[in-house]
Amino acid sequence: MSQLLARTTAGTVRGEAFEGGIAFKGIPFAAPPVGPRRFRPPEPAESWEGVREATQFGPACPQVRRATSPILARTQHIPVPLDEDCLSLNVWTPAVDDAQRPTMVWLHGGGSIGTGCCWPLDDGAAFMRDDVVLVTINYRLGLFGFLYLDELFDEARQSGNLALLDQVAALAWVRDNIAAYGGDPDNVTVFGESFGAVCVQTLLAMPRARGLFRRAISQSGVQLYRSIDTAHAIAQNVLKQLGVRAGDWAALAAVPAERLVEVSLNVRDPEPQFGSIWKPIVDGITLPDTPMRLVAAGHADGVELLVGYNAEEWRILYFGSPPGTIPAPDLASLFATSSLTPDEVYATYAAARPGATDQDVYAAVESDLTITLPSIRLAEAQLHHTDRVWMYRFDWSSPILGGMLGAHHGLDLPFTFERYDDPTLLGDDPPQELGRDLHGALVRFAATGDPNGGALPHWPSYDLHQRRTMLFDAPCTVVEDPRAAIRELWERVEI
Repeated sequence: MSQLLARTTAGTVRGEAFEGGIAFKGIPFAAPPVGPRRFRPPEPAESWEGVREATQFGPACPQVRRATSPILARTQHIPVPLDEDCLSLNVWTPAVDDAQRPTMVWLHGGGSIGTGCCWPLDDGAAFMRDDVVLVTINYRLGLFGFLYLDELFDEARQSGNLALLDQVAALAWVRDNIAAYGGDPDNVTVFGESFGAVCVQTLLAMPRARGLFRRAISQSGVQLYRSIDTAHAIAQNVLKQLGVRAGDWAALAAVPAERLVEVSLNVRDPEPQFGSIWKPIVDGITLPDTPMRLVAAGHADGVELLVGYNAEEWRILYFGSPPGTIPAPDLASLFATSSLTPDEVYATYAAARPGATDQDVYAAVESDLTITLPSIRLAEAQLHHTDRVWMYRFDWSSPILGGMLGAHHGLDLPFTFERYDDPTLLGDDPPQELGRDLHGALVRFAATGDPNGGALPHWPSYDLHQRRTMLFDAPCTVVEDPRAAIRELWERVEI
């Protein structure tokens, strides 16, 4: 069927028809990063003759999942092969035509070390229904994506941010090819959750990503980055464990991928920070400064921005892990630069949550430190350059485990994609109207730059005076400056 065929700059692909549209899976957007291309920036995809079948997801980057929580153990199984030849993307389109539809590019999460765009949750059915083209991409993870080798090998260049350069290459593929799939290369929105949102925030700051997307959506994003000195020390540790001499590029290329994964899990972090040891590096070239400073300086000038976070992000770690495995935050250290005592901080948090236990307070502090405040500060940084910024908080609580996990990290994803297949996450009767509200807002923002419409109450853009925020719940409401007293606690704290 000719309508299942589409061209890329490398060759023709054949997709698969679904109700409401066509999916093209496993399309290479860059050459396989293997052999001498390992730890090198992505190169153009190799062309092919004839028609390439595009009906199966491509491999995910080699990885090992070690969930810290039984609740998170469901993510340990990856339903596709693991292979370094992982630079592929998937396109979900209502039709192969010249309709010039809004295009959304999804960056998956997984803490920089795991998963891929291969899950049923990530399918594009709801987007195709709403006349949007959805692109999901695989990129290099962990050591493969963030090992900084530039000072150790003559052949290495821009090695520390390869995962991000992969994403830039995928966005360039979208620019050059998406019109053949019914999408609009001039109306591209990049969006992601968790580490995917970290990537969104970093792409806003990267010179090479400038002009590749018009809008951005950050869902539960953490502010993560490494200094170049720390990244260099980590690389030296890796080479020592591998038994590879600096400068011996052929020996490094010959190390089996399985061995690299093993070593990546055992590298000592010389500067312990939140999250995985593998994260974006301020290398002065691909990322000239921290993402927040670059956004504040105008590197994303004119990009329309939607920022969201969940009300109780880290309860899934505090309450879904064995007792005693998650340490309490050190309030004295966190607020050392302010005039606040730990008792004053604790009292403010407790007052906002009548009946709160110590664990309730500590989970709330970690949620704000890692996600809430970085999300707010991202919005504040972009407000220097555009008033087209919106803020939301996802408030619906999962009923599982008696509701103790609250509106936890990742709970918004089924509603983003309108997929309610997992009762162990959502319970037996999740409010599907909430999915219509959240998904609809994201799609409208991608199409027009304004999330208003549908059944939502009027949602004003964000500003530094009223700080109006949509609370996604059943029902949805708009409030001014939610948890203002807690936000103000952090005003004198650098995060």
